[in-house]
Amino acid sequence: MRVLTLTGLAMAALFLGTGLGAPPAVVAQDAPNYCVSCHQALTVERLAAPVARYTQDVHAAKGFGCVACHGGDPTVAGFNGMDPAKGFLGKPEGQLLLQVCGRCHSDAGFMRRYNPALRVDQVAEYRSSVHGQRLTLYRDTLVATCTNCHPAHAIRPPSDPQSSVHPLNVARTCSVCHADSTHMAGYQIPTNQLERYEQSVHWAALSERGDQSAPTCNDCHGNHGAAPPGVDWVGNVCGQCHSVMADYFAASPHSAVFTRLGVPGCALCHGNHQVQAASDTLLGVGEGSVCSRCHVEGVGGGIVAAAMRARVDSLRAAYGFADSLLQRAERAGMEVSQARFDLSGAQTALVQAQAAIHAFELDSVAHHADEGLQVAAAAVERGHGALGELRFRRVGLTVSTGLILLLIIGVILKIRQIEA
Repeated sequence: MRVLTLTGLAMAALFLGTGLGAPPAVVAQDAPNYCVSCHQALTVERLAAPVARYTQDVHAAKGFGCVACHGGDPTVAGFNGMDPAKGFLGKPEGQLLLQVCGRCHSDAGFMRRYNPALRVDQVAEYRSSVHGQRLTLYRDTLVATCTNCHPAHAIRPPSDPQSSVHPLNVARTCSVCHADSTHMAGYQIPTNQLERYEQSVHWAALSERGDQSAPTCNDCHGNHGAAPPGVDWVGNVCGQCHSVMADYFAASPHSAVFTRLGVPGCALCHGNHQVQAASDTLLGVGEGSVCSRCHVEGVGGGIVAAAMRARVDSLRAAYGFADSLLQRAERAGMEVSQARFDLSGAQTALVQAQAAIHAFELDSVAHHADEGLQVAAAAVERGHGALGELRFRRVGLTVSTGLILLLIIGVILKIRQIEA
């Protein structure tokens, strides 16, 4: 098959003469389309497959044909329809691809007619990203462009489970490049991000619990304006979801120190892609704690870390004891629903105390822990009261039962005496 290339002269003619910047028109459904009929008849898979895939593409559903992206004249059979003079682009790549996609997706008036919910600044954002800058400034053709994330001829809405950018599929889409050690050679970027992410609490929430609000690659690194979060401050990225912790940390002494040292705050303690579920074992200076990486037991921050852990542990233990006490009373048939409802305040205080850990000050943790301990103590008192009332009722029932039995025996004896 003859290969057509777009020369510099033809490209200039295309831009200046045919107006690449103008969005394409929808082709009438009854017009001949030799692009489809010819490519369907080809035996080369890479040339025939796009026709089959495109039937499910979101652009096909809107009425756009091959020429919308590839140019040319679909009403002319053979290679004459693929003449650069007719605007044929072939396979748009690199910066030309940005212009092809951008002539529609950057036109607010045009996009309003088809999908007004879509933003029209994707191309501008892409140019500001690491990917875009390497493409436009360094002519790096290995970086991702539009079709790397949105496979040509098979583009589906993000809400479609088969879409390459559905939340469950984003990590796999990014990994096509970022998990390929050969492709990433020379960038000095690890290629184990996918492996580590799939061991994280975020992936578990997304894949196992179906929580589509759980973060995947683009939630932290951005979409078209992709850039590593460390360029600015990782706390700003994590803080989009974990806002309470972020506020505590921003006002903490660690914030200024970490910034001065260039240490990525959240990631230092919780990890990067392999984020594990936070637990109390991270706090303190014992085995498994993250505080012990920097602080020594019995000195400065080590003392504070141990004291915060002790407050949290005491509240957790008090809540557990109160809860078990009320459960015993409830199983015995005592009315303790109000007490159990009030005890939920201790659970709330525990969550607040755990969040306050990010302030790295004992007073912040102690404030919430003490409130929770008071609630738990009140619940324990009411639990003991309910169990005390239960014992009183049981003793009363036993005595009453005994008296009734004695009375019955007395009546029987009296009846026998009368009969005798």
